[in-house]
Amino acid sequence: MILNSKKNILFGIDNFLRSSSYKDKRIAFVCNEASVAIPGIQSRVALIKNGFTIVKLFSPEHGITASGEDGYYQADGIDNLTGLPIVSLYGDRLSPRREDLGDVDMVLFDLPDVGCRFYTYLWTMTYIMETCAVFDIPFFITDRPNPTGGKLFQAEGPMLDEANCSSFIGRWSIPLRHCCTLGELAQYFKATRVPSLQLVIIPVSNWQREITDADNFTPTSPSISKLGASLLYPGTGLLEGINVNEGRGTEYPFEVCAAPWINQEELCNYFKLTNHPGLHIETMSYVSKNGLYINEICHGIKFSVTDENTFRPVEMGISLIITLMKLYPDKITERLYKTVANPAGKRHLDKLLGVPDTFQRLKNGEEIITNIANDWINAISNYLMY
Repeated sequence: MILNSKKNILFGIDNFLRSSSYKDKRIAFVCNEASVAIPGIQSRVALIKNGFTIVKLFSPEHGITASGEDGYYQADGIDNLTGLPIVSLYGDRLSPRREDLGDVDMVLFDLPDVGCRFYTYLWTMTYIMETCAVFDIPFFITDRPNPTGGKLFQAEGPMLDEANCSSFIGRWSIPLRHCCTLGELAQYFKATRVPSLQLVIIPVSNWQREITDADNFTPTSPSISKLGASLLYPGTGLLEGINVNEGRGTEYPFEVCAAPWINQEELCNYFKLTNHPGLHIETMSYVSKNGLYINEICHGIKFSVTDENTFRPVEMGISLIITLMKLYPDKITERLYKTVANPAGKRHLDKLLGVPDTFQRLKNGEEIITNIANDWINAISNYLMY
């Protein structure tokens, strides 16, 4: 059951567009194809049409088109839509350079999020925050709803172990499922990490924390193409850390779990016994067009969320890995997951979950704490906007 509402929601970018302020400022705009205003027009186009002076674009992982493959190098270039220069923040650098900011008066950020710590747009935001603070450039965030909702009692850990697991898929210690908007997290990070930053948040209008907004969902990257995938992602995304296909190269990225050596009936029946409320499970076989086990027939299970209020994706994802270890102890191994930010691909599961030696701990039967909602509420409450 997905709660949704078309009740006059206005994104931060829509409220920014209504303002007559800042039209005399030279703006560097952080965006991609998923950055849209409510009528469906691309944010960068809307800004130009409304008289704002955009001098360059910064693009995150997946590039300006939001269609680049996960973890792949994204080059600088020219935007086909606006003719503006693109400075990639997922290529030769993760953060803007001094020269990238020398001809701008402010940086404007308008990227969507999926509510999960290991989704990288969040960490691109933090790198820009730090750089803007160093060079005394105002940083504006046009906020967006968390598409999976903002009910803080649904926040799930573990918290990130920064000393051992900090990376571009988790730099600072927050829950794996944080239930906040990027604007709220930015306020928290300013207070706790970047106090000298000139930060302005343009809020969303008419959004409530209990809403998971299917009506306004825009695919944020190739494998997060629908809201259902976002709801599952904090759990099924953990499969990137082991040698099981998570659905990339199929119609169901992050909605499936399969491998050539899995007995799908056995896995389905066994995993149902672990009892995860709000989740439907069924058997499935498919051939992946890319990624792990490319062009091989994979057997496994498909998930769908039936009640997002009771479903706990992180708890489910950890339970799924434990189940696979029990059923296929001679098959399950850690996976090297090579990306621009982690070229060797090592310790990917640790970086995803935020816990050192995750694979061995789960194999040994150690408990991974996910119930951290009360602690997170206490930490984040002063920075909430909705």
